[in-house]
Amino acid sequence: MKIGKYKLHIIESGYFRLDGGAMFGIIPKLLWERTNPSDDKNRVTLSTRCLLLISDSRKILVDTGMGTKWDEKSKEIYKIEQSENDLINSLSKLSFTPDDITDVFLTHLHFDHVGFSTRYDNGKIVPTFPNAKYFVQKKNFDWGMNPSDRDRGSYIKENFEPLAKEGLLNFLDEKTKHFDDELEIVLANGHTFGQQFLKISDSSNTFFFCGDLIPFASHVHLPFIMAYDLQPLITLQEKKEILLTAVEEDWTLIFEHDPKIPFSKVIKTEKGFKLK
Repeated sequence: MKIGKYKLHIIESGYFRLDGGAMFGIIPKLLWERTNPSDDKNRVTLSTRCLLLISDSRKILVDTGMGTKWDEKSKEIYKIEQSENDLINSLSKLSFTPDDITDVFLTHLHFDHVGFSTRYDNGKIVPTFPNAKYFVQKKNFDWGMNPSDRDRGSYIKENFEPLAKEGLLNFLDEKTKHFDDELEIVLANGHTFGQQFLKISDSSNTFFFCGDLIPFASHVHLPFIMAYDLQPLITLQEKKEILLTAVEEDWTLIFEHDPKIPFSKVIKTEKGFKLK
């Protein structure tokens, strides 16, 4: 899909699993397992879907997935599967290498969104995309450096602190409304503080990369909110606003974590929102 001067590519970078109850909060398993069946450990499958935006001058990668800095125990806990669809292989299928990426736009610094921003090279952690500038909200970086006991496990500093030390991590705030002419920055604070999204628009089409605001397609149902969210009532309000606008302006939503449905438009019915 071409939006303005940008060509959009959806990039698959592997799969992992998390507890189904945690992914759906207060929603009973009887309801969520219809769309997201669990394994014998009650884990549901998540995609780590990224977005690549290509123009004549920029190659912008949105999020970087789980990465490869995992020990065997963690790989089994999260059931990480990257053999065929890791980020580097997916980029190579489009004839790109990590050196080609000019910008990395990070929705937030949780390990499944920033994991491949760094990698091991001869035992040392180095930037995966050495020629890129990395962008994150300052509010999210500050929180990630000093998270609460509740979400400390989601922020693994080796994924992002080396970028700051190398001077590659660029901080944005609420004053920055656009990342480029066709790229608008939208902020949210329900899931974590300082999550950012890209809205990609031209005169004909709009795509919205949902991050962890609407991780699965099934999360378009308003009560479906992750137990991971720090401020679930804020998430609820943020979802309402985004979904109403998406319906009114005919947006296409890109779901970062849905293993089967990469994107969809939505409609509003008497019972709420649903896929179009």
